[in-house]
Amino acid sequence: MEGFWGALPIIFIVLYFLLRNMANSQRHAELVNKFSKIQKKRRSRIIAIVHRQEPMGLLGIPMLRYIDLNDAEEVLDAIRKTPPNKPLEFILHTPGGLVLPALQIARAIKAHPGKKTVFVPHYAMSGGTLIALAADEIVLSEHAVLGPIDPQIGGLPAASVVRVTQDKPIQATEDYTLILADVGAMAISQLEKAARELLAGTVSENAAIAVAEQLSSGRWTHDYPIAHGEARELGLNVSNKMPKEIMELMALFPDTVRRSPSVRYIEDEPSAITENPHRVTMTGYQPQPGSRSFSYGPWDPKELKTEHPKNQERKPLWRRLW
Repeated sequence: MEGFWGALPIIFIVLYFLLRNMANSQRHAELVNKFSKIQKKRRSRIIAIVHRQEPMGLLGIPMLRYIDLNDAEEVLDAIRKTPPNKPLEFILHTPGGLVLPALQIARAIKAHPGKKTVFVPHYAMSGGTLIALAADEIVLSEHAVLGPIDPQIGGLPAASVVRVTQDKPIQATEDYTLILADVGAMAISQLEKAARELLAGTVSENAAIAVAEQLSSGRWTHDYPIAHGEARELGLNVSNKMPKEIMELMALFPDTVRRSPSVRYIEDEPSAITENPHRVTMTGYQPQPGSRSFSYGPWDPKELKTEHPKNQERKPLWRRLW
């Protein structure tokens, strides 16, 4: 009997992980089914790059995701597997990230022969904006924003470091600052050139030069929000006609760190976006745990599990516990 009580904590831990895995598997199947249906309806390849806080390790320490080389590897693989004449539709929700993977993704989008559209439900800053420049059209929802693409060197705006060396005598400037300014000037030039290349063919040559210079020069702070109206004034090909199904897909990407929502409200009439209370984050082009970019389908419909009725009188035990 003592052995049983001693093993009881281990049993509870094993049951906890089993129930959680079962719940996640069920939610995952439901999510994939809906994602595939919307993609089939739009007759396009939809790739979602969504970065939120995710728990890391056994302790669940939250970390904010950003565009990295893993994202580039997965997105490039998804684009390669997309037929040339099939439209590409990207959902971007990101604070930005590393220049190299963002530029790889942007160039792969630009090279795709089919129509390319980027949807920004909430925000696509920095590297996210760089990716958006490669699209034929950028669609922003109301109050959604893009941001400047000016490079950051050593945690500082490259343009600011360059200006410091221009304003101070060289004898009064540290060598490290001079090196940062030199690297910063190169980074600004490189990003401006990349932006012009991505905009070529989408806007006029003069507009491409002007937009690239304004976004990369450091005239704004790096978190400056560029909404639909200002983006159009800059010369970008933007629209604010956000499809309802794209916003529904975005609603399938909750913040997995927060156990309870920090914003609450009650709708007069339930909307289609909030019908499913079991929303989970999608993981990967071929669903893999721990992935940081998200792309799905198309699959053989026979491989998808049958969608469960929305209103069930009696849910399984593991669904009620998790």
